[in-house]
Amino acid sequence: MRTTLLTLLVILAACSPSTPIIPTSQPIPSPIPSSTLKPIIPTLAVTSTATPLTCLTLPGRVEEGAIDSFKPPQQYRIYLPPCYDENKDRHYPVLYLLHGQTYNDDQWIRLGAVTAMDQLITSGESQPFIVVFPDDRYWNLPAGPGFGDRLVSALIPYIDSMYRTIPDRQHRAIGGMSRGAGWSLRLGLTHWDMFGIIGLHSLAVLQKDASDVSKWINKIPPSSRPQIFMDIGDRDTELLMAEQIETLLTDYEIPHEWHLYSGDHTEYYWEAHTEEYIRWYAAQWTSQ
Repeated sequence: MRTTLLTLLVILAACSPSTPIIPTSQPIPSPIPSSTLKPIIPTLAVTSTATPLTCLTLPGRVEEGAIDSFKPPQQYRIYLPPCYDENKDRHYPVLYLLHGQTYNDDQWIRLGAVTAMDQLITSGESQPFIVVFPDDRYWNLPAGPGFGDRLVSALIPYIDSMYRTIPDRQHRAIGGMSRGAGWSLRLGLTHWDMFGIIGLHSLAVLQKDASDVSKWINKIPPSSRPQIFMDIGDRDTELLMAEQIETLLTDYEIPHEWHLYSGDHTEYYWEAHTEEYIRWYAAQWTSQ
């Protein structure tokens, strides 16, 4: 009897659970997947600022275009700065850079202008601006309006209508090397209402223009005289004429910088100074 009772107690103890049973009406919650433990708010904050932060670290881009109504068409390349597409409400200063004789609209790009602009803008040293590289490869062809007429009467209005420029003289500059500098001198002074900044790099004065410079300057109101940068190599064949133009600027008290460097009339000289040129143009707007 005692043995039977003891056996029964052992059997009941073995069948009893060691932990209480949870009622089925209170199910055990499943563990939260680890992927949902990532903070949601910080993720949204990063997403909202990713686009401007990303585009500011990327280079600008160069596009090609043409005004086909001219024969031959007036071609150009244009540099659009970082974040141009993202900042759709922003308008930009614009610089027209003219190439030398026998070259075309890629000369400034080959010599490092775009690289210099990207570095200045992405580093925050310069505010963004647009640069147009007009093509003058047909300089020796008589067909159609001359390059100067095309530039001021057609290309500039076209650029202002198609791109987000600031269309006034304080925010429009023109500069060039060699023959391009000759055009910049002529157009910058005769259309002073369009250009407030002029760059003359290894100036090659266009035929018969030297005798007209004084007349052009006299027609510019004192309050509208442009800012001018001049440089040339000490072995440049155009040095004598460039010095005469610089003397006129001094005599008429036109604000300008004059730099005489070692070098001659070659792409090697211009490439060595391209970053300096771009920095000067950029500084005209950064200081405003």
